[in-house]
Amino acid sequence: MSLSVYNKKRDFRQTSEPEGRKTARTKFRFVVQEHHASRLHYDFRLELDGVLKSWAVPKGPSMDPQDKRLAVMVEDHPVSYIDFAGTIPKGNYGAGKVKIWDSGTFEPVNELHEPITEKQALQALRKGDLKVLIKGKKLKGEFVLVRMKQDEKNWLLIKHKDQAAKDSIASIRYGKGKKLGNFIKPMLATAIKTPFDDKEWLYEIKWDGYRAIAEVDNGEVRFYSRNGLDFSQRFPSILNELKKLKGQAIIDGEVVLLNDKNLPDFQKLQNYEDNLNYPIVFYAFDMLELGGKNMEDLELIDRKAVLKKYLGKNKVIRYCDHIEERGIEFLGLASEQGLEGVIAKKTDSTYSRGYRSKQWLKIKNVQSSEAIIVGYTEPKGGRSHFGSLVLAGKEGRKLVYRGHVGTGFSTALLASMKKLMKPIETGESPFSTKVPVNGKVTWLKPKLVADIAYTEVTSDGIFRHPAFLRLREEKKAAEINEELVEELTEMEKEDFIKAGKYSVKISNPRKVYWPDDGYTKLDLVRYYEKAADYILPHLKDRPLSLKRNPNGINDKGFFHKDAGEHAPEYAKVFPVESESSNKVIDYIVCNNSATLLYLANLGCIEMNPWNSTVKKPDHPTWMVIDIDPSDKNTFEQVVDTALATKMIFDKAGMNSFCKTSGSSGLHVYTPLKNKYDYDTVRDFAHIIASLVQEQLPGFTTLERSLSKRGNRIYIDFLQNRSGQTLSSVYSVRPVPGAQVSTALEWKEVNHKLHPSQFNITNIFARLEKKGDLFAEVLTASGSIERALRQLKH
Repeated sequence: MSLSVYNKKRDFRQTSEPEGRKTARTKFRFVVQEHHASRLHYDFRLELDGVLKSWAVPKGPSMDPQDKRLAVMVEDHPVSYIDFAGTIPKGNYGAGKVKIWDSGTFEPVNELHEPITEKQALQALRKGDLKVLIKGKKLKGEFVLVRMKQDEKNWLLIKHKDQAAKDSIASIRYGKGKKLGNFIKPMLATAIKTPFDDKEWLYEIKWDGYRAIAEVDNGEVRFYSRNGLDFSQRFPSILNELKKLKGQAIIDGEVVLLNDKNLPDFQKLQNYEDNLNYPIVFYAFDMLELGGKNMEDLELIDRKAVLKKYLGKNKVIRYCDHIEERGIEFLGLASEQGLEGVIAKKTDSTYSRGYRSKQWLKIKNVQSSEAIIVGYTEPKGGRSHFGSLVLAGKEGRKLVYRGHVGTGFSTALLASMKKLMKPIETGESPFSTKVPVNGKVTWLKPKLVADIAYTEVTSDGIFRHPAFLRLREEKKAAEINEELVEELTEMEKEDFIKAGKYSVKISNPRKVYWPDDGYTKLDLVRYYEKAADYILPHLKDRPLSLKRNPNGINDKGFFHKDAGEHAPEYAKVFPVESESSNKVIDYIVCNNSATLLYLANLGCIEMNPWNSTVKKPDHPTWMVIDIDPSDKNTFEQVVDTALATKMIFDKAGMNSFCKTSGSSGLHVYTPLKNKYDYDTVRDFAHIIASLVQEQLPGFTTLERSLSKRGNRIYIDFLQNRSGQTLSSVYSVRPVPGAQVSTALEWKEVNHKLHPSQFNITNIFARLEKKGDLFAEVLTASGSIERALRQLKH
């Protein structure tokens, strides 16, 4: 295939996808892009022959050699597409959200697992049998792409059996469940003690069963546990009913066995093969997707309405109903009926995969927590098998003592537990210090997880009055979540932060945005809350181009220009008619702290204001020289370029101010007080940049093209065009270390300087000491005419 097919399918005036051009390969790279088009699928791309050879994989790649994934070959894509993530606008080919699911390098190999050349790899591709050694974050080891007979487009993507392959066989009582390669981790609830009434909350029964996700696609079904264990063989009656559902949908719910009293019975569910005469049902309480449309950003009450209509009346796949407002009464009724408890959910909550939210709360009739069984004591008196179980919890990677439990066991349970524990006995204690246990202990490898009821937890973390509730055979010790119940304030339940007279909703506050540093979304929000007095003057009355990174810095993110349509009442909006689309785009203007926190909640790590204000949008209030290094330049060279820029401004008789970009460069500003239009300012910036480049011809350039500029610093004067934006002073940047774009004194601009010196934790001590070093950029003014006269001398 050629890139002409790719180019013909796209209108590059509307889509942010890169235009197709062949490029020379520097190394074998691959990418898997999660593509939420009309149907969710995964695009598998290999860099070969100057393009990305591409396949659409409906179910996504798998690390299990037993999975033969259909891969439909599509048109070649340009190599620059390897970094593409964002939203393809409606009406365009492939419209929908695209994000990078995995990326890395690969090596084409032969039958003997030996590396082969690119030419040999292309020959193998033409023959329809290409083997590659993948080195990604999720995908690792050898894969083979095999073309199906007499079919040019349809291939199979298969994992080879090697050390990286996952057999993924996990036991759930008497059945085996294969762990799926790609699965959705459900949203989780935070445990609290006390029920409450609130008209903005709804309340559901807390079902005592196995949490499960059902992915339905016109008769094809993936049905699995919260940890990705395949339930399709374990619960065939549910699977058969799911296959009858029409269209495509993703449903969240709970597998429940109902006993003679029509109540959930977890013990019988664990031993389902011995209780096949009891009805087993799937209570569905949330819908993540329908007809290929992602619904996770809709309010819960709307998602449930769609789910109820979709399911209709089904005796096996049952809609989980709710009541609103009356939580205290509902928990009382649940207690009377012998139910485990209730789940309280904010009616407007969005769905956050894998996140334990305070928008969802669980209130149990009996407090309980998961614990790891790490040993047992000898039996005393008339008891057989064992006396009590020694319990542990997790603090980071370390196991800590949580006490022991000796009540809650029937004679049969004592025998079955002993049988399970025998194969995992060990001679070593898992604890780093001696712990107080009753009598001689047989230690166990930390494999088994139990639910433990208790009345309270002591200050040193020991369960008081513990009782064994059940074994959690579907859970691994590494996956336990200790849920010691909390008493939450109203604000904690809401996940709101007060900003002036407004309360700003913060979703997923504990989502990690900087994985290597541990900073979360809440850390970002708290930074902007604290930095508001410093950054707001530099954002006031300026339209913002929103760059959103809702999954943190490892996600490429996307630009969201027309964000004003859904802006809250406290956010000012500035309408701009777009010349390219003939549409009016509503830009958000950040004039108060509530708007600033709202933007941070959207995942706007950085704030990118226009150079001009809404009062005079065609006249910038400053001019900026963006000093943008290549990967090969040193920061000392960046500093030298900034100092050369200052020297030119000094000669021109203009004030200049320097700040770190927060990433790898420096920005040099001169204030103009919106006296000149953008064309005049851009032309003047071109003159300044040219003079700087003349001073440093060895390692600077005015060449904009990445491929042509080479290993030289780009002196970017084109940032002075209408609608162009740069990260504001005091803006956080989506780079490792949570660096902040920081205003500098010129004496600090020396070879000791580095952008990594300034981050969201240490910047405030500097601000308190030095104040806003960029304040004068907003008040001072310069004369381009006088500067040009000065430069002629």
